[in-house]
Amino acid sequence: MESPTMSNFHIPRWSELPNIDLYLDQAVTLLEKYLKNYICNKDETIITKTMINNYVKQGLIKPPKKKKYSRIHIATLIVICTLKQVYSINDILELIKLAVHTVKFNSAYDQFCDALEKAVLYTFDGIEYKSPKDITFEEYLLKSVAQSYANKFYVEKTFLHK
Repeated sequence: MESPTMSNFHIPRWSELPNIDLYLDQAVTLLEKYLKNYICNKDETIITKTMINNYVKQGLIKPPKKKKYSRIHIATLIVICTLKQVYSINDILELIKLAVHTVKFNSAYDQFCDALEKAVLYTFDGIEYKSPKDITFEEYLLKSVAQSYANKFYVEKTFLHK
């Protein structure tokens, strides 16, 4: 069986996210646009206003300022929406904390996007995603997180929910 290609799999980088704050409706619409093709189960809701409000209450994202969501909010929500396919909300919170503990948020976010795209591309092309020998713990953990998403996404796309 030939696997589908994911050569166009793209998660927007920090510089591609809006540089203006968005109201909740606008944020939901934007996130759906960015992620609609990358959610494993098509029957699953990507994001809702209620979900975002719950993420604020749970401390996953900071409260909006003047009811507007910033670039950091959007990037964090992209990470949450992607990783909740594989990990619990509490696990995602711990992973985000670790990532931003070592580098600035925008760098950590771009590293996440790079790792995720590489893992998905390699998985769909049947190429092993090898780690360099001098990789740090944080880099290896990020690679592993990205690979876990890519593996689930591959199975969902090619077999379970075509």
